[in-house]
Amino acid sequence: MVLRKYINRIEQLDQLIRLESTGNPEECAKKLNISKRSLYSLIDELKKDFKCPIIYSRHKRSYIYTKEGTISGFHFKSKYKIKSK
Repeated sequence: MVLRKYINRIEQLDQLIRLESTGNPEECAKKLNISKRSLYSLIDELKKDFKCPIIYSRHKRSYIYTKEGTISGFHFKSKYKIKSK
């Protein structure tokens, strides 16, 4: 059940990021019903373990993805293929 809760939290955060409606870290943590520290840990895991290109945009007041893609099979999958030279 812990894994399901973790996956649900990732899905919720992913949706908020895609909609660019996370708000600031305090608001985002509140929306996910977690502490700010837990939010930072979750975002750090998504960046490091899932390779998600996440940044916080002060202009949009939201976490955003810097590239389009999806979280698939426990990693971030880019929407576009990069051609090798």
